[in-house]
Amino acid sequence: MVLTHSHLYLSLSLLRFQNLLWSRKSFVESMKAYGSSYIYMPAFSMKPGTDPSLRAHYALADTSSNLTMLFANPEFLRTVGKFWKGRGVHAKRLSTGLFLVSLALGLCEEVTAYGFWPFSVGLDEQPVSHHYYDNVLPFSGFHAMPEEFVQLWQLHKSGTLRMRVGHCPPREGAI
Repeated sequence: MVLTHSHLYLSLSLLRFQNLLWSRKSFVESMKAYGSSYIYMPAFSMKPGTDPSLRAHYALADTSSNLTMLFANPEFLRTVGKFWKGRGVHAKRLSTGLFLVSLALGLCEEVTAYGFWPFSVGLDEQPVSHHYYDNVLPFSGFHAMPEEFVQLWQLHKSGTLRMRVGHCPPREGAI
């Protein structure tokens, strides 16, 4: 199972695809690159995400896409938030990455988290953005990335999940 993080699609649908009001075809075409992945959309985690998330869902459903859209139940979001707060993660809102890792731990036998790095400089001493799709830093105090990282690292050390930090090796056969 492949879970694909959705802020990319929400941000792109708002910017590149004119909020999915006019550019549904190009959005659907761009999503084909993800094959038959599961796409998590933040439809109910924040009010501004509801309409674009639903438009993305309908755009893909209308074209018989192989992608499966996942919307988190608001109660799941609250429960996961309370769980991590009880373990020392204090933030206005958890990152989508931590929500997805929490979801994956409940659904998958093996979980590997890639690219979860809370610091502004990587292991190679190069600048790192907090999103893989843009270079915009989160608002100060919005997420608790270092606290989230520490919790995930503890799960890594206990064998509950694997974390991959730094650059991923090239895939076999990739150009």
